[in-house]
Formats: sequence, C-alpha cells, structure tokens
Amino acid sequence: MRQSLGQLLRHATVGVLTLAAVWASCGSPAAAPAPEADSIAFDPRHRAVQHGGIVRAANSSITCRPRQSPCSDVRDGAAGVNGDFDMYYIDVDSDPNTYNSSRAEVRLPTGSRVTYARLYWGGNLRVGEQKPAADNGRVLIAEPGGDYKEVLADTVVGHRVADDADAFQASADVTSLVRDSGAGLYTVAQVNVAAGQSAAGAWGGWTLVVMYENAAEPLRQLALWDGFAALRSRGGEELKLSGLNIADGAPGQVGLVAYNGDRGTTGDSLVVTGPSGSAALGNGANPGGDVLNSTISGPGTGSPARVPAYANTLGYDSDVFDVGRGVLGAGDQAALRLTSATDAAWAGVLFIAADARQ
Repeated sequence: MRQSLGQLLRHATVGVLTLAAVWASCGSPAAAPAPEADSIAFDPRHRAVQHGGIVRAANSSITCRPRQSPCSDVRDGAAGVNGDFDMYYIDVDSDPNTYNSSRAEVRLPTGSRVTYARLYWGGNLRVGEQKPAADNGRVLIAEPGGDYKEVLADTVVGHRVADDADAFQASADVTSLVRDSGAGLYTVAQVNVAAGQSAAGAWGGWTLVVMYENAAEPLRQLALWDGFAALRSRGGEELKLSGLNIADGAPGQVGLVAYNGDRGTTGDSLVVTGPSGSAALGNGANPGGDVLNSTISGPGTGSPARVPAYANTLGYDSDVFDVGRGVLGAGDQAALRLTSATDAAWAGVLFIAADARQ
C-alpha cells in the first residue's frame, strides 16, 4: 500500500506515494524537494474499469547536435546510439528562460472526458556536465495555447547512480490541468537532463499518460503502474498483475516508458503472460528482441503529433503495443516482464488497457 509523505519521512520507508496533485503557476514559493530512493518497486498508481481507454503524449528532451555526421540521418531513423554523439537540448519554444522544451499531442476521441492524467519525466544527470539532483522534482508544462505552469513531483523520485549513469524519474498528478485543457499539443520544459558526450550517453524525456471515459467505447480495464529499476543489473522487471477484470479473448494494449535503450542492441523484450500463455510483444517500430530501441511509437496509423518528431530519440522509449485476442485470457491475473540483457536501461512506467468483463 502506498504511504503518505509524512509516514515516509517519519519511518524512512522506501515506497511510492499517491498524494494530491501539486502544480502551480511559475513564480510560486519554492516547495521542499520530494524524497528520493535508489530503486522503487513497481506498484499500482491508478486503475479503473470504465468505457474508454488510455492515450499518451511523449517526447524526448535531448538529441544529437546537427553539425555532427550522421546526426540528421539518425534523427530520421537510421541506426545510432546516444553514446556516439555530443548531445544537446531540444528547445522548441520561444522562451529565453527555458533551456529545453518539446511538444506532443494528447489525442482524445470525440466525446471523451479525462478521468486521470499523470506526467512522468526523467533523464541522465551525468554526461559531459553534471546536473544537480535538487532539480529532479520540477518541470514546466504548458497546455494547448497556454503558458507554462510549474509541476512539482508528488511522489518519491527514483534516483540512482549505476551503469555509468546518474539516472532519475519523477512524476506528478496533472489530472485537473489536462481535464480542463483537453486535447492538443502540450509543451514540457526544463527536464533535468545533462548534455554532452560520454560512454553512457545523454538521454531524457517525458510522457503524459491520460485515462479517459467515453460512452461510445467498450468497457475496459485500465491500469497504470510505475517504479524505478535498473534493468540490466536486476535481470529485468516482472510485474504480476492481480485484481483485473479482463474478458475472455479480449484485445488490449500495453504501454511502457524506459530510458537509455539503444537501437540495434538486442536482448531486450516485453513479455505479457495470461491464463492462455505468453507472448513477446513487438511491432514494425519495435522488433521483439529490441523493444527498447529509442522510439516513441504506437499501434495503427496517424500517430499523435510531436515537435520535433525524431524517429530515433537516442535513448528514450515511450511505446504502446497491441496485444492480440486470447493472449490475456479471462480472469484477474496477468504478468508483464520487461528485460534488458545488454542495454544499461531503466524502467519507469507500464500500463494496460483491455476489454473488461461486462
């Protein structure tokens, strides 16, 4: 069970919290930084059974410098890894007070109402420069057509030095903002990520996970988990799911957020297991043996807009996979296993949406 922040501080317990949303306009008084833990077990963050689904907007915050060859080709999708490049910030806004910013679209079906939204951000603090960990728990977000608002982490921040990286992930509940603002391009700025070049490579980005209700869509089981785990040193992360309400033969989707997956480095996989058996997930953008391959992708055509829309994000993965009928099976039990045998990758988020029993 998730604990209150007060309990965490009193008992020094490492856990994951669910607190009220914390977001305010820029210039508000500084809040105390959220506590940190070097690893966080994957626990349920939010779940619902409702007519509707899950969408997500995501983008990277850093990329290769364009003067380097073959940076342009890699951005367009060619092979290339972050450790091969001098990396610098993406900055798409016109605000001189931000040093990184990127945009992505929350695309909602007509007639939808947002019921829950959570913003995740993370990166590597140590590359050619060292960023202060004190800034991990703060970013800026601007809704479609709006101005920046400060977002403060409302839960324990995952932060650990391992695998030659100084890695972190933070998150906050932004339901009110997204419910009031609706669909469109969101901008996220000031993700605490270091620029430069090193063997570990620079990487970082953000993902906005949105659950919505829509009477025209099937009744679905929606569930979101988060944590913070260095995959290679742990031998992977297995998430056993219980209390689900999945229909027999239900189609579904599984999503992930992970950091520092390199394109072309095989040995990473996402496997879903249900009463009917197991299946390794993959698609045209994510080969089954290289799912952590620096992509922001989803099933189908007509992907939500991103600015910029680099095909190779050089170390940031935010992907959604179709799960075929019959894989999950009827019942309340399932499991997801994310592994990385070679990449020094980090897992941060997993979610599932599947048709529910009526």
